[in-house]
Amino acid sequence: MTDMSTEEQAIVEAVRVFVDREVRPVARELEHANEYPEKLIEQMKELGIFGLAIPEPWGEAPVSMPCYALVTAELARGWMSLAGAMGGHTVVAKLLLEYGTPEQRDHYLPRMATGEVRATMALTEPGGGSDLQAMTTTARRDGDQYVVNGTKTWITNSRRSQLIALLCKTDPAATPRHAGVSILLVEQGPGLTVSRDLPKLGYKGVESCELLFDGYRAPASAVLGGTEGRGFTQMMKGLETGRIQVASRALGVGRAALDDALRYAQERESFGKPIWQHQSIGNYLADMATSLTAARQLILFAAEKYESGQRCDMEAGMAKLFASETAMQIALNAMRIHGGYGYSTEFDVERYFRDAPLMIVGEGTNEIQRNVIAAQLVKRGGLD
Repeated sequence: MTDMSTEEQAIVEAVRVFVDREVRPVARELEHANEYPEKLIEQMKELGIFGLAIPEPWGEAPVSMPCYALVTAELARGWMSLAGAMGGHTVVAKLLLEYGTPEQRDHYLPRMATGEVRATMALTEPGGGSDLQAMTTTARRDGDQYVVNGTKTWITNSRRSQLIALLCKTDPAATPRHAGVSILLVEQGPGLTVSRDLPKLGYKGVESCELLFDGYRAPASAVLGGTEGRGFTQMMKGLETGRIQVASRALGVGRAALDDALRYAQERESFGKPIWQHQSIGNYLADMATSLTAARQLILFAAEKYESGQRCDMEAGMAKLFASETAMQIALNAMRIHGGYGYSTEFDVERYFRDAPLMIVGEGTNEIQRNVIAAQLVKRGGLD
């Protein structure tokens, strides 16, 4: 385990026990029913998981980024959707801590720490994808309010979130384009419609929705930090947290797939011996464990760099890229090891195979991560 305090190690252990006792026994049934995990979310509130990023005076026990990453991985080991239920929430909390006005922090953070208010981000648009500067959602100033119009898509938890960090253009004519982008802290209300829940291959249970803003009005005080035009820079910093979080989700899915495959390979026999003793299966297990260990170290490296206050967009991008591709390969190999049972919905392996691709395309596609890494390599003059 990385250098964490005794208290932080106890938090990770408490989440691990919660996952083994409460999550894994019910995850398959909830996932197949696409049922929102109300009881598990309430238990996560009681454990303080929604407040892990929020310090006093608003919260109780903020943890380091390495601890947060390992908590996320434990949740995803049980059911990746649970990690998604707190992912965007934590990014918004960190955005408020870093950039929010005193009034914004006092208004939202105490209730976010308890999970009474849950938050999400709204970045992606139907025609934009990873090109955030091409967004068309606008917030036009009208007296002491903003009038918001536009559409966002793939917004997780947006039907049940009470707070949405909306990335939009407050000055569509600005040059460069990012100088006209702001984050508005918006709440559910007239002019905001959660139009539909998007059907998904995996990532069941929690909703991913389309949001329609049609004449929605937000007070001028809703601009994060109180000043227009800083939203793009703010969100890029937030995405460092987001990408470490998504990488940690991948780590959890990969760990679950490896654990199931390792157990099955010892129980299943063919040609008179456990299948792990067949070289082809043993090689799969060796490669899976090696890649997963490397992914974990990359995540902790990025998390520790974040914790020290250093820029870590390249490191977070590396962690997200490698961990997500690793999780996908491990899920596939776990299916190979299980044979026909890996394709059965009576086993969890097929769920890992459906959940893993989300981390490849979410929080900036892996193609975008490679662009970020290459640009930072040139800017920094190579690796440190």
